[in-house]
Amino acid sequence: MKTLEQATDTSLILAFQEGDNAAFEVLMERYKDRIYSSILFLVKDNYLAEDLFQDVFIKIIDTLKNKRYTEEGKFLPWALRIAHNLCVDYFRKSKRTPSAKNTDSKDIFEVINIVEDGVDNKIMQGQSHDRVRKMLDLLPEEQREIIVLRHFANLSFKEIAEITNCSINTALGRMRYGLINLRKIMVEKQIVL
Repeated sequence: MKTLEQATDTSLILAFQEGDNAAFEVLMERYKDRIYSSILFLVKDNYLAEDLFQDVFIKIIDTLKNKRYTEEGKFLPWALRIAHNLCVDYFRKSKRTPSAKNTDSKDIFEVINIVEDGVDNKIMQGQSHDRVRKMLDLLPEEQREIIVLRHFANLSFKEIAEITNCSINTALGRMRYGLINLRKIMVEKQIVL
């Protein structure tokens, strides 16, 4: 008899829909790092990424429990598409929400540096990871998104094209130009990883 860890995504989903919550825990454990990383690279804020990550899994649980999941065999791309859409929705909503400005017309939260990194957080983030993230932040959003989905979520270009609603050729082009731009940034800033 197969253990839950050896079960396919589809088997785990069916078991969860039959009431086996342990099956969903295995599924979540299998993909949580990839989903969280893709959200974090899009929103660039740990707290926001954690909130959106929870929203993603609430939406996944709701869809699975109500048996509306139809992407058989493609759980991760489906979950990443949900994550991507929630990030886009967040940014759309935040553009409509007025922000507090000081007299210099700067967002008040940019002036007040509220970010507190714990020691454990600093240890976990290596210097190379920070440099790559800073370089990715300098890229246009479309290029950054493709690189994150390809290299951090390990998605195929077909899956990336579906998530970002573009053609495979467009995804490949964005990836190519993103990598070219990253190389230029490395040369200009003399960054050594």
